[in-house]
This record gives sequence, structure tokens and C-alpha cells, in this order.
Amino acid sequence: MLDALLRPDAIAVIGASRSPGKVGHEILANLIKGGFAGEIVPINPTATEVLGRVCYPDLKASGKTVDLSVIAVPTPFVRQAVEDSIAAGARAITIITAGFKEVGPEGAALEQQLADYCKGRGVRLLGPNCLGHINAHHNMNASFAKHMPEPGGITVISQSGALCTAILDWASERRLGLAKLISMGNKADLSETDFLTAFGKDDETKVIVGYLESIVAGDAFIKAAEAAAARKPVVIFKSGVTAAGGKAASSHTGSLAGADVGYAAAFRRSGIIRADTFESMFDYATAFAMQPLPKGRRVAIITNAGGPGIMAADAVELSGLHVATLTGSTATALAKKLPAAASVGNPIDVLGDADPERYADALDAAQDEETVDAIIVILTPQAMTKPLETARAIQARTRNEKPILVSFMGGKDVTPGRDELVAANLPDYPAPERAVAALKAMVEYAEWLRRPPRVINRFPVNRRRVERIVHRHVKTHELQIGEAAAKEILRAYDFNVPAGALALTADQAVEAADRLGYPLAMKIASPDIIHKSDMGGVKLHLATADAVRDAFDLMMLRIRQRMPKANLHGVYLEKMCGRGREVILGMTRDPQFGPMLMFGLGGIFVEVMKDVTFHIAPITNSEAVQMLRSTRSFGLLTGVRGQASVDIDAIATALQRISQLAQDFPQISEMDINPFIVGTVGKDSVAADARITLVAPKVS
Repeated sequence: MLDALLRPDAIAVIGASRSPGKVGHEILANLIKGGFAGEIVPINPTATEVLGRVCYPDLKASGKTVDLSVIAVPTPFVRQAVEDSIAAGARAITIITAGFKEVGPEGAALEQQLADYCKGRGVRLLGPNCLGHINAHHNMNASFAKHMPEPGGITVISQSGALCTAILDWASERRLGLAKLISMGNKADLSETDFLTAFGKDDETKVIVGYLESIVAGDAFIKAAEAAAARKPVVIFKSGVTAAGGKAASSHTGSLAGADVGYAAAFRRSGIIRADTFESMFDYATAFAMQPLPKGRRVAIITNAGGPGIMAADAVELSGLHVATLTGSTATALAKKLPAAASVGNPIDVLGDADPERYADALDAAQDEETVDAIIVILTPQAMTKPLETARAIQARTRNEKPILVSFMGGKDVTPGRDELVAANLPDYPAPERAVAALKAMVEYAEWLRRPPRVINRFPVNRRRVERIVHRHVKTHELQIGEAAAKEILRAYDFNVPAGALALTADQAVEAADRLGYPLAMKIASPDIIHKSDMGGVKLHLATADAVRDAFDLMMLRIRQRMPKANLHGVYLEKMCGRGREVILGMTRDPQFGPMLMFGLGGIFVEVMKDVTFHIAPITNSEAVQMLRSTRSFGLLTGVRGQASVDIDAIATALQRISQLAQDFPQISEMDINPFIVGTVGKDSVAADARITLVAPKVS
């Protein structure tokens, strides 16, 4: 798909300079030094020769046909360079030059013109304002970076050119090979979505690593990322926050969705491994590139020191992995090989005077053990330790059946061993916790690959009823759908909603109460009052007509005093719900990724602890259940201190119905069902309160 960009036969360098240190000079020098086997066409109107190559004033004068053009000329001359490149046959163009949308509206307009010009002619554009790109397997360094990496299996895409140079320097120091490196710059055309699609199918790429500050198209990104992740690991370090964090939210769900919740949910949905730091990005990438995936969560630890072994065991358990329980036969085998003082449990402590053979014997036993899915080997530099020889022994006994991650702790004394490990495709980490974090990423990715096929349930619903309600509110420019109408919408999607009625006067309230039956709940009906309880707009357990009348009069009096400008639609009365566990369900529409579903327990778990979880719609039943399980308070749903478990399936089904509603009606911006009262299995769950907000109309 991107052969002209990644595997060109002829490259033009427009702006090739005779002055070392100039961008155009360094790009030409890198192409030559990198061993590019195709034709290189330097363009400079003031030179006839650059770096021993014939130079031409422009592409037309050269008479050459090129596949790729790399442009490094001042901004006013870029448009002509693009036109000349396309006239010379270029099917891909990389614009190194800065001075476009990053400098303001005028630059953004010029950038859009260039993108439109290229698109109209079927030419792909990388940049502008980028470092360039590298294909190590094609001996092509079309960048002004200092290093040309050795060919390897890791491909890097980055929105930051400076981070690309740091990555190249890091890879050079670690002697780690790269397949491709792409600096995307302003992403006028080619973006992360294009490169995920291309590199997901690229046989030379074993792991995709990305640094992103923004995402161009959320839906397309998720589809491309999921397709790529199904073939190989995708590790992304995302900085910045989504625009959703800065908007004024009118619901609990919207207010809790801030920061980069949308990105986190999208990454989880599409199988992306998210790195929180630059360091962890490459910790994970090296593990994926060098080792097989684990088949489970059980970890064996081999160490020559008790303290680091305990550190590793703590990290394993805290991360959700498990310290493996070794069988008796393994303990017996270890006891025959190791000194009497050694520990043959897990961690396996080979003692401070361990020689390379002792490490090798312990590694053999761990690889033989059927209860072990992955192995972490720790070495600390003690007086008798031989890091280089131990690294070679580990390499010699590695079978590549289970992932083996190594932590040679220390500095100068263990460096020779570390270098040997990297050369042998054994990832090494300076601390056990980092090895465990990388292993956790591998385990979670392996589990994602083994997930069941995604099956989205579609429920029979009454869409026409919802269409009428939404149309009525849009027509009257009323974006807040109050509780009564919101519950009509929920009934149309087969939620269990208590019988209720709207009342404008005290007499109407009493009449409705007698009809509905006691005891009752009374709630103020106003599009201007979001948190009804805070304004004195909720009264519960009203058991008589006099109580209803008094509650109505007092509620109206107090709310008019506190919010004299509020638009009051009366009160909403409904039968009191039965007992159960209160949870909150919701949806907010992320500007990048569309509807995001939210789940959390009610009360302090949402208000104080923010113990909520989000997932991109549409959602499967298993994903809905996983949402529940991912909260810290999930144990309260399954029953504690003798209490019965609530109906987990009822919550999962409700989330799926909200998912369907959000997809059916893109006019809905946010919604809460708070509380959703869940009983035990076999008892009805009830949507006790609801609020829906419509998308604000665009201002032309």
C-alpha cells in the first residue's frame, strides 16, 4: 500500500545542501551512508554537485523519474517542489519543512492546500514538519536523524520527530534492531491509522510501537488498530488528553469521563498495549520482540538473592499475575542439583555464590514445570557472580517455549552480561518490577488474542417511540430530557421502570399518588436542575395524600427560593422501588471514539472514590461483564459477609441496551441511569432515575 514511501527505487532530495548540518545535506548523506541501492537525485538550483553526486537545479531539468520525493526547502517553495515531484512521477512525498499548521491559521491553510493537491492526484503525503522516515530492511534512511538502526523487528511511528531521535539513540545503545521508523509530523495526509494498516500486514514488522499526541479519526483508528493487533503486538505511548476532558458535562458520566478516558477505552477495545512512559514503551516492545507469548499467568522466579526475589514476587502478585506453585517432582529435581541451603520453592533461590551452571539447572527445572507459564531470572553482582558466563548459560538452556525475562541488577559489573542477553534475544531489565510489568503486558495481550469472537446482541425495541421524544425535544431546542421523558425512552428499550406520573399542582400530585399507590417518591421536574437532591428536590417514602400535598408545597417553595430562574415542570411521582444494590450506568459521546459506556457502584464509590470503568460501544455481553469485574468494588456485587450476589447478568444486559440506544440515536450526547437498583438473581432490576442530554446544535 505504501511501497513508494517505504520501498522506492528512486528518491529525489529537493533541497540537497552542500553545507554539513543543514537538513538537506544530512538527508542526502544518510541515504548514501545507509547504503540505499536505488537512484538518488539531489536537487539544488545553486549547486552542480553535492557529496559526490550530480545535482540538478530542478526535477524537470534532471529528466529523472522518481518514486519518492523528500522536500527540505523553505516554506514558500514547498508547493512548487510538490508539483515538480508529482510531474516527475512521485507517488509519495515527504515534506520535512516546518511552518505549516503548527504556526497558525495561515500555515494550516497552506498545509491543507498541499494535502488536497496530493490527494487529488493519488499521491501520499508524509508530514509536513517531520524528521523523515527509515526502512532499515531497504537500507533507506530518508531522515536527518543521526543513527541508522540495524534491521530488526520493531517498527516505530511517532508524532514527535525529537522522540524518534531519542528512540534511535536508545536502540543504538541497546543494539536493538528496528524495521521501520516513521516521523508523522503534522499528519496532513498519512496518519497512525494508515501506518497501523500497513505495518499490521508487514512481514518485517514483529512489533508496532507508537508515540501519539492525537488521533485523527477515532472509528477508523479502532478498526485499523484491532486488525493490526490481531496479527502482532501494538504498543502505544499516548500523551495529552482528549477534548472530552475540557467540555462542560451535564451528567455524572460526562464529568467522570474527562482526561484521556476515551483513549484508554479505545486502546482496551482494540487490543493496544498502552505504555504509560517512554521507558515502559520499550520495556514492553523488547519483550514482545524477543520472547514468545505466555500461555497463562503463572510465573517462576529464579534469583541469587532473597531480597530481589521477594521484590519480584510482590510485583507479580500486585500486578494480577501469580507466583507459580511448583510440583513436588520439580522441588525434588532442584534439590538434587542445588546446595542444601538453596530454596527449591518459588522464588527459586540459587544463593549468592551461584555459578552459571546452577542458574542453568534452575532454568531447566522451571521450563520443565507444567505449572509455570513464564520465567523471570534475577542476578545481583556478588563477589562470586559471573554475569557474562551466566548470561551465556541462560542463553544455552533457553528453549523459546515459555517467555524468559531477565533482570541483571547493577551497573558496570553486569554490563557484559546484559549485552550478551540482548544479543541472544533475552530482554534484560535493571529492576525486577520492570520485568514483571513487561510480562504483565504480554499476558494481557495473549489473553486478548484468546478472547471469544465479538457477538453484539440486538434487542427488539420500540425505536419509533424514542424518535418521537427526541424529535420533540430537538424541535423545541430543549437539550435536557427530563426524568419522565427519559424513562419513556428507557421503557421503549425494555428497561424496567417504576410506574410514575408528572404533576403540575398539589391536587394533581395527590390524584396521581392515589392512582399509583403508596409509598411514593417525589422528584422535582426541571431541565435546569441536574442534582435534584442538592436542591431539596427529592422526597422519599411518602405514605399518605397529606404527605404528598405537604411535600409538593414545600418543594416548590424551597426551590423557587434557591433557584428563582429555574424552569419548573412540576414534580414526578412514582412508586418506591424495592431494596437492592444501587449502581450507576451511563453513556457519554467522546468526540473521537463515539459512545462510551460507564459503570460504577453508587454513592461514595462514584462520588468520592471515582471507582468507575468505561468501554467503547458497541459492547458484547462478555465485555459488559468484564467492565463490572474491572472495578475495585466488584466484590460487593458478588456478595460479602453472607449477603447474596446481585444479578450480574441484569447489569450486563442493561449496559448492552444502553449501547444499542446510543448507537441508534447519535443525537444523544450523555445519559445516566442513577441509581439502577439491582436485586438478587430472579428479582427485577429497576431504573430508578434517569437523565438524558442531547447533542447541542452546531453554530454556523
